[in-house]
Amino acid sequence: MHASLETAKTTPTPDLAAIGAAIEVELAAITAGRRRRKIMATLVKNGLGMVFGDVIAHKLRGKEGDSDSLRQIGRRLRLAFEELGPTFIKLGQVLVTRQDLLPEPITVELERLLDRVPPIEFAKIQYILDRELSDGLETFEWIEETPLGSASLAQVYKAKLKDGPVVAVKVVRPTVEKLFQTDIAIIKKMAARLQKRLPPELQAALDLGGLVQDYYSSAMDELDMTGEARKMQEMKQKYERRTEHVTVPHVYEATKSVLIMEYIDGWLIKDFPVDFLTFEERVNIMIDLVHHYVQTMLDGHYHADAHGSNIMIDKRTKKAVIIDWGMTGRMDSLMAQILMRVILHIQLNQAEDAAEVFMELLTPTIYTDVVKLKDELRTLTLNYVSAHQGSSRYNYGRLVLEATAIGFRNYCKVPNGLALWAKGFSATEGTARWICPEISYGEVVEAYEIPILKSILGKRFNFRANASFVAETAEMIATFPRRFNKVLETMAENKWRMTVQLQTDPVTRNTLNQIANRLALSLIAFAIIVATGFVIASIPSGTFLGMDKTTVANIGLAASFLLVVFLCWRLFRTRKQRPWF
Repeated sequence: MHASLETAKTTPTPDLAAIGAAIEVELAAITAGRRRRKIMATLVKNGLGMVFGDVIAHKLRGKEGDSDSLRQIGRRLRLAFEELGPTFIKLGQVLVTRQDLLPEPITVELERLLDRVPPIEFAKIQYILDRELSDGLETFEWIEETPLGSASLAQVYKAKLKDGPVVAVKVVRPTVEKLFQTDIAIIKKMAARLQKRLPPELQAALDLGGLVQDYYSSAMDELDMTGEARKMQEMKQKYERRTEHVTVPHVYEATKSVLIMEYIDGWLIKDFPVDFLTFEERVNIMIDLVHHYVQTMLDGHYHADAHGSNIMIDKRTKKAVIIDWGMTGRMDSLMAQILMRVILHIQLNQAEDAAEVFMELLTPTIYTDVVKLKDELRTLTLNYVSAHQGSSRYNYGRLVLEATAIGFRNYCKVPNGLALWAKGFSATEGTARWICPEISYGEVVEAYEIPILKSILGKRFNFRANASFVAETAEMIATFPRRFNKVLETMAENKWRMTVQLQTDPVTRNTLNQIANRLALSLIAFAIIVATGFVIASIPSGTFLGMDKTTVANIGLAASFLLVVFLCWRLFRTRKQRPWF
């Protein structure tokens, strides 16, 4: 219903001061100690413990385990995240994109995370609006008390500006920012402990601390409405001229916790009536959606959440409107160019070249078999050549996820943002197929190759992009005679020197330490046996430290036996863990 000027005469104005005091009490109750106890109790209650590291380890070894048991782990993880609230719900949504880290049964279960939660009382929303907006509640002629949507981070309401249009008002929940900051500090410590439990080669390939930091930065961006408003305005100004059938809502006002934007009267793209748009209109919207995403990506942006629930069809203009710009990010434009080059090579059935280009994204570690890595990437790209519409192989987001999984299995470092980019690409493909299944999404991407090439060449061959190259080249040419003369003098005076420093990798050092420890234990066990024999031989009828020779023999043999058992147990454990090395 509307909280209008007419109803205001009969509805008492809320005591905003009392509401503010109640919010302050809720904020004071969010402490690190309480949240830590809550998190640990919830994880233990759901039988999780340190199972996360074991799941990653099994994924790395290519042994995902029983599907039913993994699905149960995923369900317990989902229930725990839902109980722990916004921070963990968003963490689960990020983990869904890391199919290179987690087995599919777990990510499928995490996709069901409920981000639709009961709304907070409307009086608290009124308090935030009155505090944040310059004119307070007087900004609106009326505002509906029932939200259009209620998620874990924010709620959206329909309202009308005074002497202005109907708008959508997005309001961040009052306690969610402190909850995020408190939870993230705890999650960082948990990630650091988990990182130490991982095998050495997995530690080299996976930076859990960096993953959590990227997640934290992305989540805090979602809580800043001024940042979201800035992205929307930038996208509207820069790309609306290029995409006639896709647009972004107009922003009227934004503060830290409040975003007032254009209200779109229409349907979600997955719900609009089939006969509302003609075939030509659906084709135009699909092409513009795909081209919009590809072009923004080439310019260093990506929308990781461009699915059907965040895109609407406007009844008035018949345009597709991207309404939510929270989960977005920036990526290196060179990374985007690499991905586009992969697509172009696949289109031409150049699997060898596609694999070479893919390897520019993956950073090998000392544990990486580069030949094996390249062979697996070549096989992967061959599977995507000439894939037909509707095939799972005709999904470039899935291609990137599979490539990152291959890199991870081969102990390569993978850029964290790559998974979110892949999620965005898959989301746009699902939306495009929904609105126009008659047209191949992949062919629309491939048909955009001329603008792709223009973007790549334009960024590569211009003075600004190559200023450093020009400067370095000029420096090399100017100093070449002097440097070459020094080389000749060194050769003539026979002053060549080479310093070599060998450094073993962690696995080799660990193995050598284990060998040394076991040899030492073996020598100790042997020494005890020999010493026991000497003692027994030297006291045929006397005592040693008050013990007869039978007691001494029994003690020595028992100690030797225990050491031998310990050595056998260590050898068995090492053999069981051998797949790590």
